[in-house]
Amino acid sequence: MYAISLGDDGAELRPLEPWHAEELLAHMERGREFIGRHIALADAVKDLPSARAFLQAYADKRAADTGHLYGIWLEGKLVGGLLFRIFDTAQQTCEAGCWLEPAAAGHGLVTRGARTIIDWAVEERGMHRVEWIASPANEPSLNVARRLGMTREGVLRESYLYRGVRSDMEVWSVLAPEWRAARARHGR
Repeated sequence: MYAISLGDDGAELRPLEPWHAEELLAHMERGREFIGRHIALADAVKDLPSARAFLQAYADKRAADTGHLYGIWLEGKLVGGLLFRIFDTAQQTCEAGCWLEPAAAGHGLVTRGARTIIDWAVEERGMHRVEWIASPANEPSLNVARRLGMTREGVLRESYLYRGVRSDMEVWSVLAPEWRAARARHGR
């Protein structure tokens, strides 16, 4: 197993795997209402079997190289995560996403972690396009896309059915040459 430091505050990025099911469920219990405002993960991980099933689905995606799942730990406690929901090596495109429990919000954890996984996707795996899709009501997620230097491409009108309500989704992206240029400008 590996852990990548996300800074001096004790935050780490690690693979989130099926054996973390109990930890994922405890994390979801702490943040269910907050996380569930915008994404279905809060409804998908409702008990230990569903937590295991979610993690196993991403373990299977990792094995097939079609998706990846990472946990964000702060001082040894799982507080959120990042993922590549879609990871298409043939098209060199992927879609990144995130979630956090409320106590971890506002500390830059997602931005720092997303930089790490996007660097890996672009530099190690040859991804050309990284997408970020979020509800217009999810301002923290949109702010992450902005901090990552992504470009807002448009709105998919009423494309996301969640809890019986159709919602718009904003599409943001960064292309590999843009990512590399921004890294060079900022000395990363």
